[in-house]
Amino acid sequence: MANAAFMKPMTISADLAAVVGTGPMPRSEVVKKLWEYIKSNNLQDPANKRDIVADAALKKVFGGKDKVNMFEMTKLVSAHLS
Repeated sequence: MANAAFMKPMTISADLAAVVGTGPMPRSEVVKKLWEYIKSNNLQDPANKRDIVADAALKKVFGGKDKVNMFEMTKLVSAHLS
């Protein structure tokens, strides 16, 4: 099974749990919930949908950054999973 690591339930940091809910949950579910949160709170930059504008909760997940692109977001979120 090639995607076993992607499906393995991960422990979620308190900062990330404030956005996606408490774990454990697989990385795929974390990413899905993160996008639900971003869309429901209108956090995509209207000028460039690949950029995420952080609210207070996401800033904690994004290491204090105001804006990250979707590729950087994946990397930053990984630091909150173990």
